[in-house]
Amino acid sequence: MSKVVQRLLVFFIGLPLVISLVWFNQFHHIALHVLIFATAILASNELYYLFARKFSLQPRAVVVIASGIPAFVGAVCALFKLPANFIDYSFLFVLLLCMTYEVLSAEKFEDSLSHLITSVFIVLYTGFFPTFVSKMTVHTYSREFIAFFFLMVCMCDSVAWFFGVLFGKNNKGFVKASPNKSVAGFLGGFAGTMLTGLIAHLVFPEVFFGSPVKILIFGFCVAFVAISGDLVESVIKRSVGVKDSGTLIPGRGGVLDSIDSIVFVAPLYYFGINFLF
Repeated sequence: MSKVVQRLLVFFIGLPLVISLVWFNQFHHIALHVLIFATAILASNELYYLFARKFSLQPRAVVVIASGIPAFVGAVCALFKLPANFIDYSFLFVLLLCMTYEVLSAEKFEDSLSHLITSVFIVLYTGFFPTFVSKMTVHTYSREFIAFFFLMVCMCDSVAWFFGVLFGKNNKGFVKASPNKSVAGFLGGFAGTMLTGLIAHLVFPEVFFGSPVKILIFGFCVAFVAISGDLVESVIKRSVGVKDSGTLIPGRGGVLDSIDSIVFVAPLYYFGINFLF
């Protein structure tokens, strides 16, 4: 099966499945929370694998479990209607846990700084950033906000890829972190995200209210951060000499390859909807 077909199947099957999990809000989005938890565990394991190629790390179990704790706390908060602030507290707790583990377990300290930096980054990137999706579940319009969060990010990626294939042959290579990315692709990503935001404004005017200009600017910001997230992961992979973070997702590589934009956009989107809508 070609990579193009695999990518299309993920878009036309995987995205609707995720949207369905969001839309059928059972037990305060518990299925979505389970997905976020599983994603945090799998992505942290992949990022651990990448970092292990260059750095000395704390034991895999410590780092991966620490990365999953904020998402687990997010699910508990949603299920029992506890304040979402507990997610932030759990993140601080696991950072202290990783630091304390180093203090108690290290016999030599040449690699301790590497241990601490890599553990903090993995927990932040794959453990804490995704929990901003968890925080959206407590909103009155949680279904609409989360559904269009995934749609905006996925449309940025998909339209960018489509425009890049059609129009990007002669305008690639201006970003060294990802030479196959093209100007046409980036423009397509911005257009796809902003158009999706405008559709959200038209379909749910009571949720995405206000001037269309507001949602277009918001869509522009979402696209910019989504593209940045994709490029940041490209930098990480290039720095350790690998093409994909894994092989779990057909046509895309690993879990981390599929959520690189999502985890970057989640904090911005969360603060954006609270400030603008």
